[in-house]
Amino acid sequence: MQADLLIGAGCVETLDTSGVSLGEFGPAPRFSSATICGAVHVRDATCPALHAQFQAAEKGVPFMPLRGLIGSDVLAHRPDWKIFDNPFGNDDPIVLLPALKPDVVLFHAALADRTGNVFIGTQRELVAMAHAAQTTVVTVEKIHEGDLLRDPLLAAGTLPGFYVEAVALEPRGSWPLPLPDHYGIDAVHLAEYARLAATSEGFADCLQRYVYERRAA
Repeated sequence: MQADLLIGAGCVETLDTSGVSLGEFGPAPRFSSATICGAVHVRDATCPALHAQFQAAEKGVPFMPLRGLIGSDVLAHRPDWKIFDNPFGNDDPIVLLPALKPDVVLFHAALADRTGNVFIGTQRELVAMAHAAQTTVVTVEKIHEGDLLRDPLLAAGTLPGFYVEAVALEPRGSWPLPLPDHYGIDAVHLAEYARLAATSEGFADCLQRYVYERRAA
């Protein structure tokens, strides 16, 4: 939904993705419309490929090898992904993916403390994203009084604050999407969004009611 909102608002020119949809609520309407009319350039990928590219940036290396892509159609549309023969094997081609270093990563989490440490729990992919990014900004449900890294129950699931540029308190900041172990998806709103965003006029109405009217002062 985040991608669909940004695309519909005209904020996206190029999108690296393994897929954009609203799941059981159907296709992402603004993504589908923009792709069909060519308003957005889509660089097709897979989930493991994107994760490997973040891992390369995280480790400070120019590329990461990945299996499972050779023989797929996606390689024909990604000239920046190179097939290379494994120097340690015989006739063992593998795909090399360039590092992907975002300027900014933004995500929502349950807790942060006053020194900027952020509890992400089991969502370990957020660690790779924060490590890879130039800047990481996090919204959280609440501020934890105490040091998360010194709490024996929370430390293992905590992203250290030196990877985080800024934290903002925003209760229910994942809405209408879920936050694991805190609240579920707002199915009524997602269904309404899918209906409204099916047209550009409906999407504009949705932005006005649920985004612009609620912007911070």
